[in-house]
Amino acid sequence: MTERNIQIESVGRLAVEDQGVEIVERKGLGHPDSICDGIAESVSRALSNLYLDRVGHVLHYNTDETQLVAGSAAPAFGGGEMLEPVYVLIVGRATKHYVTENGTEHNLPVDSVALEAARDYLHETIPELEIGTDIVVDVRLGEGSGDLKDVFGEDGQVPMANDTSFGVGHAPLTETERIVLEAEQALNGRYADKNPEIGPDIKIMGKREGDRIDLTVAVAMVDAYLEDMAAYERAVDDVQAFVTELATEYTDRDVHVEVNTADDYDEGAIYLTTTGTSAEMGDDGSVGRGNRSNGLITPNRPMSMEATSGKNPVNHIGKIYNLLSTEIAHTVVAEVDGIRDLRVRLLSQIGRPIDQPHVADVELVTEAGVEVGDIESDVAAIVDRELAAVTGITERVIDGELRTF
Repeated sequence: MTERNIQIESVGRLAVEDQGVEIVERKGLGHPDSICDGIAESVSRALSNLYLDRVGHVLHYNTDETQLVAGSAAPAFGGGEMLEPVYVLIVGRATKHYVTENGTEHNLPVDSVALEAARDYLHETIPELEIGTDIVVDVRLGEGSGDLKDVFGEDGQVPMANDTSFGVGHAPLTETERIVLEAEQALNGRYADKNPEIGPDIKIMGKREGDRIDLTVAVAMVDAYLEDMAAYERAVDDVQAFVTELATEYTDRDVHVEVNTADDYDEGAIYLTTTGTSAEMGDDGSVGRGNRSNGLITPNRPMSMEATSGKNPVNHIGKIYNLLSTEIAHTVVAEVDGIRDLRVRLLSQIGRPIDQPHVADVELVTEAGVEVGDIESDVAAIVDRELAAVTGITERVIDGELRTF
């Protein structure tokens, strides 16, 4: 039986919910950084499935260096036009030629699969961007290694960590975190379905100061669905009302919502776009510069600098441990009573099996009357159980069940 280095500790800090100031951010699906994350992860999943279909297991690749160069546009009420296309470059490494142990050779259509995955993702996420004219997608994937069998854990072996790195996760989400996350997802979901004038480039910044929550919402409005300035103003007011009402589902605190605060109606300077993303207005993008793997940017919490999207889900520890630590945190909070605030840190060591971290550290802030010793064994058992099942993270990522940004 594998004995894992699991440490459970109590900390004297305040739970984030009780701290005086909290800041939370989410970059929506149409933000240039999120576009890169989404494309990189879509390509990653497509390559994993290509390898599984052709050779039976995932080969070496990484697509986490995808870049976006902004274009330019001339938005106008009723519909403007793109002047210069957005350019996306899919960068990384991928195995293009593979020889099995019995000598069977496989030449794999990596570039074609990557381009198709990127185009499908863009079509679904930013439908106002016409692929090939409004946005150009290019791919430059260098040859990966086809002989990393030991590292990739074939024949039922647990893969070895590709790096000495760490992942972090936390739970439960604070009220501010929940509001920021749910508001962007609702705006880019059920609200956008009925209100096509809002584009997918939605960024929400939440600030809680004491018991007051301020939400600053930036929404790229789509010109083709707005006939004049009055229609634009109504669209802004409607978003404000929607987010304000949504916030009441998650908090009794005082909530104030402001939308597109840089607008100057008198000067006609407003957040009007042709495609629904600031990528048409000079905003570039890169993988890993936006949301962490839980979908948020949380300066009150420990965070990893690792880009999760696009990394190989089999052994890239920067991906696996960030996803796993988040899963562990939420599972522990769901199954163990008395936890006010929890943080998980998983540290790998290159060459060690990924189910045996160098250390798995859990920090707890407990409810009043609950001692860490009362729940320590239960928490450790859940951490051990989730580590033993770490390869399930790989399967869920490839199936698209886990969010990476």
